[in-house]
Amino acid sequence: MRPYRLGCPQWQHPNWNGRLPDGGSPLLRYNRVFDCVEGNTTFYATPTSSQCEQWRAQVHEHFRFQFKFPRAVTHDRLLVGTDALVREFLDIMTPLQDVMGPFLLQLPAAFGPENLNALWAFLDDLPAPLSCAVEVRHLAFFAKGEGERMLNQGLRERNSARVCFDSRALFSDTASDAVTADAQRKKPQVPVHVLPVEADPVIRFIGHPQLEANRAFLVPWVTRVSEWIAAGHRPYMYIHMPDNGDALALAELWHEMLGDVMPDLAPLPLVKQMDQPGLF
Repeated sequence: MRPYRLGCPQWQHPNWNGRLPDGGSPLLRYNRVFDCVEGNTTFYATPTSSQCEQWRAQVHEHFRFQFKFPRAVTHDRLLVGTDALVREFLDIMTPLQDVMGPFLLQLPAAFGPENLNALWAFLDDLPAPLSCAVEVRHLAFFAKGEGERMLNQGLRERNSARVCFDSRALFSDTASDAVTADAQRKKPQVPVHVLPVEADPVIRFIGHPQLEANRAFLVPWVTRVSEWIAAGHRPYMYIHMPDNGDALALAELWHEMLGDVMPDLAPLPLVKQMDQPGLF
């Protein structure tokens, strides 16, 4: 096992076919390189128990799924009156319980300090050993005022990680293509605030479309993640790109940069990217 967890927001993409090891389903091939994945699909639609059983059969025991709670729970109802929805969702996900990381509780910009009591009730009612990493979007939670103080204090008391959402690289330049423009339109641009707790940190890094432009934005994370590892944490690092077909290249760059300060870190077992011959 590597000393931290590395993953992407999905486990398959057509552009990855030549870079993931051959053989088996997309999840099985992904699982040979990465040891966690964001379960974004559950935000939009809940799988069946049968699908969950199939996914469990394709990953090793050290793999972790970090599924998002459904949109109906977090965005439509802002965590209020969701007991039946949550029970139904968790029952369906039961086949994955032994490979379940903390759920990603992604809250919308409409969820502000006045809604915090609903968050505390939600986290306190979650059955053990399940837990959540919480991502907020309301600007009051980034203003270093009373709203953020209450959020951080409540998360510390419940030993829940605050997701570090880093979109600085994505917004560092004017979009020069439609894919990047669409990513800038959809992704939030919020400051990066790190909350130190005993829970394993969760970082979601959204990259610049030009691979090398990401180095400067990854350098601080190399320092932070290596320090977390030295302190006994096992952080989750999720790599996004405007076009996630490019996410494997950025994951490889990040892992190599971390390896420069952690020489014992084995390279990612990705298939070598072959240069395409020029056309004459």
